[in-house]
Amino acid sequence: MQKLHKFVSGFILQVVDWFYPLFSRFMPKQTYRYAACGGFNTLLDIGLFFVAYNYILNKTAVQFYTVTVSPHIASFLLSFLVTFPTGFYLSRYVVFQQTSVTKRTQLARYFLVVFGCILLNYIFLKIFVDSFGWYPTPSKILTTVFVVLFSYFSQKNFTFKAKQLQ
Repeated sequence: MQKLHKFVSGFILQVVDWFYPLFSRFMPKQTYRYAACGGFNTLLDIGLFFVAYNYILNKTAVQFYTVTVSPHIASFLLSFLVTFPTGFYLSRYVVFQQTSVTKRTQLARYFLVVFGCILLNYIFLKIFVDSFGWYPTPSKILTTVFVVLFSYFSQKNFTFKAKQLQ
């Protein structure tokens, strides 16, 4: 399993870093890696949201016992089940390789930040779709802009914080 992990993380790093020279004048490598990995995970999230909303749930609310979950919230939760582990893996092994925090602590902190992202997703989707009456997929895209900004600064300065050299 360790060999597979080394191969996968090494391969992803090679692919991501192959394009870095195009962006090296505009941003540091870590920011570029975050943008590349986060961009991939974000596209995966939006794609899974679209498929879940339109084809799996067929734009229909989901009934859990006495609670009814709107289709756009249920779609968000389904896409989250995939993008949470992929996001942690990419952040831990591609973006923030130099860290002073243990893996267990990182996972706990990552979950806290992601929980904040879930709350932001929920709040913005409720506002955009339920209050403003906007279409769900564009609402998800706009929500993602706010959540990505929050996530990047939280992950960099909290979850995967590196020791300061003195």
